[in-house]
Parts: sequence; C-alpha cells; structure tokens
Amino acid sequence: MVRIHQKIKTMSQKESINWGILGCGKIAHKFAEDLMTIHNASLYAVASRDQKKAMRFAKIYNTSIYYGDYNDLVTDPLIDVIYIATPHVFHYDHTLLCLGHKKAVLCEKPFAMNEYQVKEMIAVSKENQVFLMEALWTYFLPHYEYVLELIKSNKLGAVKSLKADFGFASTFDPEGRLFNKKLGGGSLLDVGIYPLFAALSLLGFPEEIAAKATFGKTAIDENCTMELTYKNEMSASLYSSITEETKTEAIIELEKGTITINSRFHEPSSIHIQEHNKKSELLEFPVHTNGYNFEALHVQEMLQQGNTESTIMTFDKSLQLIRLLDKVREKINLQYD
Repeated sequence: MVRIHQKIKTMSQKESINWGILGCGKIAHKFAEDLMTIHNASLYAVASRDQKKAMRFAKIYNTSIYYGDYNDLVTDPLIDVIYIATPHVFHYDHTLLCLGHKKAVLCEKPFAMNEYQVKEMIAVSKENQVFLMEALWTYFLPHYEYVLELIKSNKLGAVKSLKADFGFASTFDPEGRLFNKKLGGGSLLDVGIYPLFAALSLLGFPEEIAAKATFGKTAIDENCTMELTYKNEMSASLYSSITEETKTEAIIELEKGTITINSRFHEPSSIHIQEHNKKSELLEFPVHTNGYNFEALHVQEMLQQGNTESTIMTFDKSLQLIRLLDKVREKINLQYD
C-alpha cells in the first residue's frame, strides 16, 4: 500500500503527464492532435506492430520514442497513462497488458467485446489499483454536458422519447475493420454504440429491447434498428449503419419542448431548443479541436487526484453500456468467436 500511495503522490505533483498511444490508426491521429493542445500533457511514446508505422506517427507529432512492440511501450517506466486505439476486438487483451504493468488506461469504445471481458478488466484495475476508463468522449463534450444539465434542471419537464441515429456509407472491404468479423466488424459495435449511449445517459437502462439487423456477405450487421421501452411510457428509437448515410442527430422529446442535437450529435455540435409556444433557440458550442482533449483532460485530473475510476464515465456506466450492447446482439443473433 505504501508503494502505491507514493506513486499516486508523485503523479499529483507532476507538471506534465506522459502519454503513450497503443495503436497508430485514424482515431489515434485525432487523439494525438488534441493531446498537443493540452499544456500539461506530453505525447511521450507510440507503439504499433509495424515499427515503420510507429516511426512515421511519432515523426508527425514530434515524438522521438516509438516502438514496434506493445510490450516495449507498457514496460517504459516514464509513461504515466496509455491510450488504447486498436480495433475493439483487441481492447480486452491490450487493456490487461497495460494494467498488468501498472499503466493507467484510457481505452477506446466499445470497452471490450462482451460483459465478461469488461468485468475482468475492471476487476484487474481494482486489484492493481490502476486507473481505467472507457473513452466515451461524447460524455465530456461541452454541448452534451449542456444537454444533460438542461434535462436535469427539469426546465423542459421529463423526457418522453429519444430518436437517434448514426450511419455512414463506407466502401466494402471484407478484410477491413468495419466488415471483418474477426476484427469485431459491424455497425452496432462501431457506431450503434453512440445512439445506445445516448439512450442510456438520457433515459437509463430499458425495460424491454427489440432489434433487427441486415447482415451482409461477411456475416456482420451492416444496419441495425433498435427500439427501447421504459417505465413511464418513455421510449427510444435508434439506428446504426455502415452502408447508409444518415442525419446522425439526436432528437429528445420532453413534456415542455424538444431538444435536437444537430449532426453529428456524438461529436462537437450545436443544439436546437424548441420550447412549446416559444421561438426556437440555436446554441453553438465552438470547439477548436477534434474534441478528444476534453476526455484527456478529465483523465489527467483523475490521475492527479489519485483516482482509479472516473467520476463521470464510471465502471458501472461501462457495465451498463456493454450489457445493452450484449442484449441487442442477442436480439439480432450477432455472434463473434
């Protein structure tokens, strides 16, 4: 206990937090760009299974340390926290690898492939007393925080329903991450998680779930329709797609008005508020980054406070989200190895 206490104390006194990035794909680039805007954050090292790819990534972001092996990253003694940006089928293994070497973890969504894996990740985090959080970045964006506070204030009354979608038309590639079942492909886990997250954060866990999906050549869900019902006659109609462009907005009906989170609702956006019998109001939330800096700042605050769990994206919320994903998968009969 003394050794852990000393480590936490050192973290709280550090002027800069040293980040490592595990995986050098598209989302890792966006995260790295935003990390450079945080004055007390340092991108210390990156790792890819392809060392040349890691080298190119490191050069872009003026980082001199890069690895072609994930084990070298997690054993680097100067790294404080690791952002995991690999395909979600690898999140479980890579998180356990980091936690096993006492590295704090911010892991991309979905946290893992099923509830069993998420439970074990959380258990290892608690056992090792090392910080762990699912990177559900929407929770930390200014416009979404505003919506949550507005609903909490009860100014527009109770929530009655939610309609949310996330769809985009992608090029079919059976070996690519989106369509490859071995990589956890499909619309539900890739983008359907955002409408489900919105329903969970705005309405809570549903009483009943109905879902259907369209399966393609590679046996993954290319489109998924979800209907959630709650007590007090609340409901959520959700949709995800990797073959069809949709508005990607969230419409929240309340007793006294409507809140529309404009496209694309899961990333920095604007909000329309239509209170009954009043003029509509457009609220802008200017963000000059990709938006990943907000969750990174939160992680740093948690580390400097000595927390091993987020006060916002808690373990319980991650467990509820993966349970919801698992239940939808059961309804559409989507199974992974």
